[in-house]
Amino acid sequence: MCGIFCSVSCREPICPSSTLRELLRQRGPDAIGDLVVKGPENHDDAPSNQHINFYSSVLSLRGDDTVRQPYRGRHPGESTLCWNGEAWEISGHKPDGNDTELISDLLWTALAGQIADDAGSRAEAISYIAMEVSKKLSTVAGPYAFVAYDHHLGILCFGRDFLGRRSLLTRVTDDGDFLLSSVSDSPESSGWSEVEADGVYCVDLQRTADSGLTGDETRLGRYPVTRIPYKFTDDGPSENHSSVIPRLSLNKHIPSSWETLRCSAAPVSRLHELLQASVSLRILNIPDHPGLRQDSIDEHAGSRLAILFSGGLDCTVLARLAHDILPQSESIDLLNVAFQNPRIHRSSEPGKDSQTVYELCPDRITGRAAHAELQKVCPDRHWRFIAINIPYDETMQHRQQVINLIHPHNTEMDLSISYALYFAARGAGSLTSTAEPNTNPYTTAARVLLSGLGADEIFGGYQRHTTAYNRHGFPGLLDELELDVARLGKRNLGRDDRVISHWGREVRFPFLDEKVLGWALRAPVVEKCGFGEEEEEKEGSEDGASQSLTPEKKVLRCLAWRLGMRGVAREKKRAIQFGARTAKMEKGRTKGTELLS
Repeated sequence: MCGIFCSVSCREPICPSSTLRELLRQRGPDAIGDLVVKGPENHDDAPSNQHINFYSSVLSLRGDDTVRQPYRGRHPGESTLCWNGEAWEISGHKPDGNDTELISDLLWTALAGQIADDAGSRAEAISYIAMEVSKKLSTVAGPYAFVAYDHHLGILCFGRDFLGRRSLLTRVTDDGDFLLSSVSDSPESSGWSEVEADGVYCVDLQRTADSGLTGDETRLGRYPVTRIPYKFTDDGPSENHSSVIPRLSLNKHIPSSWETLRCSAAPVSRLHELLQASVSLRILNIPDHPGLRQDSIDEHAGSRLAILFSGGLDCTVLARLAHDILPQSESIDLLNVAFQNPRIHRSSEPGKDSQTVYELCPDRITGRAAHAELQKVCPDRHWRFIAINIPYDETMQHRQQVINLIHPHNTEMDLSISYALYFAARGAGSLTSTAEPNTNPYTTAARVLLSGLGADEIFGGYQRHTTAYNRHGFPGLLDELELDVARLGKRNLGRDDRVISHWGREVRFPFLDEKVLGWALRAPVVEKCGFGEEEEEKEGSEDGASQSLTPEKKVLRCLAWRLGMRGVAREKKRAIQFGARTAKMEKGRTKGTELLS
C-alpha cells in the first residue's frame, strides 16, 4: 500500500499541501520520497517550463526490504514509477519479493524505444504505447493504482485496475495544470474526481490540446490524453500478452432443469478450491510489523492478519479458510465494530450497563456467535475478538475527517458505511481471546485486513436479489445481478481504500480475485443461488440438512456448512450500516442518497 501524488504544471512545481502530505504519510508510514523533474521542452508544441512533481509514501508489505518511491527503476533518469498495488500474479506466475521493481520492468518494456522516426504521427505513437502498456498490465492479477513517467518520450501514464480496488483521484486547476493523488486535501479543494477504472491513460507532455486532438484523444487540462481499455481473457492471446482480466459480463443462461445445490456439489468444491487459493495469495508471507515481536510462536505476539468481522457469512468463511492456511502458531484478529446510535439508545439510560448498547448491536451479536463457532470448529487457533465500541461523541469528533477521506463521494450512505470501515480499520478496542477470556484494551498490530466485499454482488446476497426473483423469476434476478456486476468497477472501492488506508493498513478482497470472479461470472445462476429449488426431505445426511439454507449465496452457504460452520451458513445478510448501527445517526428521516450538508 502506498500514497501517490503527482502534479504536472507550467511555471512552478505544484507541491502537495501540508494536509495532503500528512494524509499520504498516514497511508504509507514506512518510507517517504519526492522528486521534481523538468518536463520536455525540446519540441515546438511542448508547453514551456514544465515540472512533474512526484511525492510517494510506502507501506512495505512485499519482500524483505522496503523499496522507496518514487521508484526510478534500473535506468535512473529514464523512468519514474509510483505504484500502489499488489501484483499477486504476472502472466500466471507468482512474483518473488517486491513487486514494484517487477512492475517497473514490465512497464519499461512497453515504453522503451517505441517511438521511431517512421512511427507515423505523434498521436498514433502515443496510442500504440498506451496499447502496449494496457496489454502488459492486463497480465497483472491484483489491485493497483499507478503513475509512470518516461523521461525521454515525455509520456505520463496512469490508471487503476479494472475493478478500481485502489484509489486514484485527479484534479485540473484553473491554469490547465493537473494533479493525481490517492486522496484529496478536503472537499473544499474542489474539482477532485475519481480516475475511472476503465483502462490506461497516457498523457502527451510534448503537445498541448490546443494544437488539435485526434479521434482517440480527450483533454486533461492543457494536455491531450489517450485512453486504451484493458484486454480481457476472452480477447484471446496476442503477441505473448495473455490477459488475466475477466470481462464483467454475466452468464444469463437459464437451464431448463437442474439439480438442487448440495454441499457435495461440484460448484461448492470449485468455489472452495478457488477461494482457498485466493486467500492463500493474500495472507501468506505477510512481513512482520516493525513493532511486532519476533517470537511469533508466542500466542501473545501481535497478529499479522486481521479480518473485518461482522460475524456474517462472507467474512467468517474467510476466517475459516485463513485457519486452514496459516500456521497454527499465528493468531488472527477479528475486528468487530459497534456504535452508539442516539436514535436507538442513550448511554445514560437508567439501570443499563454502558456496554449493553454495544453488545445489543446486530453485528456484535452475530460477531460473538461466529467467534464462538470458530473457537469450536478450530479450537487450536488463537482467535482474538476485538470489540470496537464507538460512542456517539467520538463518531462526531471524527465526522469531518471521514467526510474528507471519502471525498468526492458525499452522500449519507457513503458516510454511514465509511464510519464502520474507518473505526474498524483503526483496530482499537477491547480484546477477547481464546487464551484470555477477560477483556483488555488492545489495538491490532495487523497491517493486512481481509474483507468479504464482493460476495453479495457475484453470488446474489442482497435482499433486492430475492425481491427481483420473487417478482420476475430468474430473468429478473439475472437482470439485477447483471447491474451489480457491471457496476463493480464504478462503485465504492476507491472510497473504501481511502478510509481504511488512512490507518496504515491494507485491505484485501479474496472474493474479487480475478479467478474467483471469472468463475462466478461464467457459472449458471443455479450453481450460485438456491432460488427455484424444489423442497426435498433427506434428514440425517449432511446434504439433506443443508437444504434448510436460504437461497441467497447458497453456494457460499454450502461451503460454510461443509467447513463445519453450520450457524454461520444460516446467517442472513445485513447491510453494514444497519448491523453496526451507523445508519441515520444524526437524523432519522434521511435517504441514503441524500447529499451531506
